[in-house]
This record gives sequence, C-alpha cells and structure tokens, in this order.
Amino acid sequence: MKTLSKIKMDMLRLLWLVNKPMHLREISDKMNLKARCVNMHILNLMKRGYVAKSNSKFYMLTDLGREILGFPRIDEALARKILSEVPQERAFHFYIGIGKPLMIYSNSLIDFCEKIKHINLESIEFHASRGDFERWIQSLGDDELASRLRIIRESNLSGENLREEIFRVVKLRCDELGRAASGS
Repeated sequence: MKTLSKIKMDMLRLLWLVNKPMHLREISDKMNLKARCVNMHILNLMKRGYVAKSNSKFYMLTDLGREILGFPRIDEALARKILSEVPQERAFHFYIGIGKPLMIYSNSLIDFCEKIKHINLESIEFHASRGDFERWIQSLGDDELASRLRIIRESNLSGENLREEIFRVVKLRCDELGRAASGS
C-alpha cells in the first residue's frame, strides 16, 4: 500500500478531530489551503476509501480512514467488550482529590457517560487534569476515545465547558459503539 502524504494525513486527522461531517470550504479554511487543492486531496482520499461524502457537500472519515490513523476497526465483539460492565475493582472511582473519594463509581462506559453529567465538577477537573479518564477508558479497550479525552485534557477546558465536552465525546462514542454492538 502506498503511504499518504503529510497533507492527506493532516486532512484525515482534522476529520477525526472534528468528528462530524465537514464542508470542503471548512476543511480548506482549517488547513489554510485553497479549496481546489483540498478538493484534489479529498477526491484521492475518497478513491482510497478513507473519506466518504455524507451528502453532496460534506465529507467525513470512514472506518478505513480511522484505521490508517492507527485506530482499530470497531466490530461487534470489540464494541460489546468496550461497553461491557467491569467488576468493581476495575470500575472508575470518582475522587475530588488525593485521598478524597466521593464513594461513587462507574462500572461501564455507559454508566460513566450518565454519571459525568452530574458528578461534582471538582472531581471532573481533578481526574481530567491527571489523565485518569483516558487511562480507565484505555483499560476498557477504547484507544480512540482515550485519544479524544487526551485532546480535551490538553485544551485546558474547565468547569461546565469541560464537563460538556467530556460528556459530548463519550456520548457520541457510546452511541457509535451501541450501533456496532447491535450489528447495525
């Protein structure tokens, strides 16, 4: 397989990072390239199966595009594994500081998604700043979601903005994994 140019890899990373269909003009603006140049690269990425059109004007990353970025293809078995409940000793235990447990835990990604909506903001900031969410989610087998949470941590969000962004990406991933686990 022929390797991709830096520009094409950067386009794939952009589509992964944004995690929603993007208009050609939006890709062009974010990459600081002329639309004609972006169009040429996008057409090549589509030909290779890394990018697809969601409708006539928007482009999105495909599963093959995710794979070329280093993320495993999510099949039904992996989706079920990631979404499955873990024993309490492997659950995520929420703290507001070192030695300050909240006595609340999540034993699955879906449970985590629900609890993150209401958990104490001090706890979210504590765990996010240390990379605790990423490590736990990686232990569930989801490297892609762990990478998204690392990007959120590095963006230095705080308070409700941090909560909302963590919830948004975890909820999107739960929905995506749920579809894969059901075979649809």
